[in-house]
Amino acid sequence: MTSEQEVEVAPETASTQRRDSLMRNRDFLKLWSGETVSLIGTQITQFTLPLVAILTLGATVFEVGVLNATRYAPVVILSLLAGVWLDTRRRRPILIACSLGCAFLIALVPASYAAGLLSMTLLYVVSALVGSLTVVFDVGVLSYVPGLVEPRHLADSNGKIQSSTALAGIAGPGIAGLLVGILTAPVALAVDAVSYLCSALGLATIRKTEPAPEVPEQRPTIRSSIAEGLRAVYGSSILRSLLTQSGTFNFFQNAMITVFVVYAVRELGLTPAQLGIVIGAISVGGLTGALLANRIRSRFGFGRTMVTTTVAAAVFPLLLLVPQDATAWSMALLIGAELLCGFSVLVFNVNTVTLRQTITPNRLLGRMNASYRLVLFGTGPIGAVLGGLLGASLGLRPAMVITVILLTTPALWAFFSPVFRLKEMPSGPPEDTDTDQVLPRNGHKS
Repeated sequence: MTSEQEVEVAPETASTQRRDSLMRNRDFLKLWSGETVSLIGTQITQFTLPLVAILTLGATVFEVGVLNATRYAPVVILSLLAGVWLDTRRRRPILIACSLGCAFLIALVPASYAAGLLSMTLLYVVSALVGSLTVVFDVGVLSYVPGLVEPRHLADSNGKIQSSTALAGIAGPGIAGLLVGILTAPVALAVDAVSYLCSALGLATIRKTEPAPEVPEQRPTIRSSIAEGLRAVYGSSILRSLLTQSGTFNFFQNAMITVFVVYAVRELGLTPAQLGIVIGAISVGGLTGALLANRIRSRFGFGRTMVTTTVAAAVFPLLLLVPQDATAWSMALLIGAELLCGFSVLVFNVNTVTLRQTITPNRLLGRMNASYRLVLFGTGPIGAVLGGLLGASLGLRPAMVITVILLTTPALWAFFSPVFRLKEMPSGPPEDTDTDQVLPRNGHKS
């Protein structure tokens, strides 16, 4: 009797699981497909826009530096304000407007080139405005997804979006190089303009109605709204720990990468092609990690997954110190270190994003994500400057040793962070306002 019942139930269970798959959520598929195309287009722009300045306008190194700064400066300036704004409005119309705005701005470059009006001033303006819209879009999409998918599908949706990010990192530069060679740099940017239109189209065709944001009895000031968002992050031991750990990792990773690029060429003797393969291995490992992140968490548990990936991402870069040349063995070790590091980082990222979205109330998602992006993206340039200063003052090898050792410090969070005591993902925000209490039942290790 028992075995017969099991035989009959198993096919039904499998069928139920297929019906419950995220891939049957057409609205998410529209967002995901449009976002994937847009992410590849964005990689094309990041690769191509400096080339427009260098090859078409003959820009100096300083002018290229200013151009890159205008794209990333809005992260520091606008993040918190964008979070406040997004928490008081429906997010999908804003995301559509940002995509259309970016398409128009990027299209100005090939159009002005064709009309003979292209200039560095125009590139600065386009870069700054696209950067500003990108800040709003990135914060908005992280805050929009939890309302688009079922809670049980949130981790899977984050894994798919992170895998698209990694895929764009792999495919984007190669596609950009091919397009620049065939079409010239300014015309290649037209492809990115089309990619933003794909994103807008995917968002516009979503059928699920987005609920209206909560309206407080008394309209808060911008200052108090920002303060509430910061309290949501820094008042929670889980979110505060995640942010300080990730911020520390980003800071020292950017310092290390800044040194490593020069170190690999001048000390190890890597050719540009070899360096590209080594750096690209990060994205390949990241794509694999994003695809397997949820399976790994289900197999080993949330806390163990977070501990393992944190330590791995912090320790594997030590292997970069072993090679002394550009031989096949050295290349294999460099590629392996980058693959493992990228894999660990993306497994960590998928689970971190899901945890943040799960324990943060919907009305605070925009401000929480904005606070995170301010720290995570704000520490990167500072770390890069530190790496440059260390390399210039101490030499490449000593600077490489110092930055790689400093990169191991995020592993220290494994000893005291409440995140690593979680056996499983929390089921939702806390019932009260104290987010320090967000732990699943039996979440502490005995």
